[in-house]
Amino acid sequence: MDSAAAIWAGVAVAISGIVLVLLRRAQAARAARRGAFLDAAAGLFDRVRIEAVATGFPRLAGRHEGADFDIQVVPDTLSVRKLPALWVLVSLPGPLPVNGTLDVLMRPTGMETFTHFSRLPVQVQPPTGFPPDCAIRSDAPETAAFADALRGVIGAVDTDRLKEILITQTGVRLVFLAEEANRGRYLLFRDAEMGREPLPSAQLAPFLAAAWKLRRAVEAESAERRRA
Repeated sequence: MDSAAAIWAGVAVAISGIVLVLLRRAQAARAARRGAFLDAAAGLFDRVRIEAVATGFPRLAGRHEGADFDIQVVPDTLSVRKLPALWVLVSLPGPLPVNGTLDVLMRPTGMETFTHFSRLPVQVQPPTGFPPDCAIRSDAPETAAFADALRGVIGAVDTDRLKEILITQTGVRLVFLAEEANRGRYLLFRDAEMGREPLPSAQLAPFLAAAWKLRRAVEAESAERRRA
């Protein structure tokens, strides 16, 4: 190998090393950003427990206004979506006196990865006043009665962000859109990175309140039925 070739080989090795270092730094920064996504919202809770899951985003368990919540973050990067999305699942677990599952899905596409909506066998007609772009399914027709409780949720949160309302025998859940991927970066470079900034507590708080209100409304309506 002549001297020029040796020099160029050395330059290539050096550049490769620099690129590798930069990639590792970028991966570490990305992991740190994802892991901190719920840090700001954690201030809403007592007895906070946070753990990382396979996506790198955190899962939070904590107590808010006397209720024990479970908060999950689910990235949806399916290529069939117009833009990748980042969903937040707000669950309030605990036994409920209902006969089955009732699922309200806003703007269904059939490609939602976080829900079992399509597996529920009973299609329910949305009650008067519900958003025209929602669909309701159940596994037992009698579970479709909590219209007032559901209206309370719809009226209390940003319906453009609200994606799902779920009532089950093991608790309630609300799902909302935290953010979508940057349109320009995604269209040009297929960059679907989300969660660059922590979720604001002000964005999460209304969904916590709505989930708690929903649970109490379902309990009250179920108790009233038993007395009737």
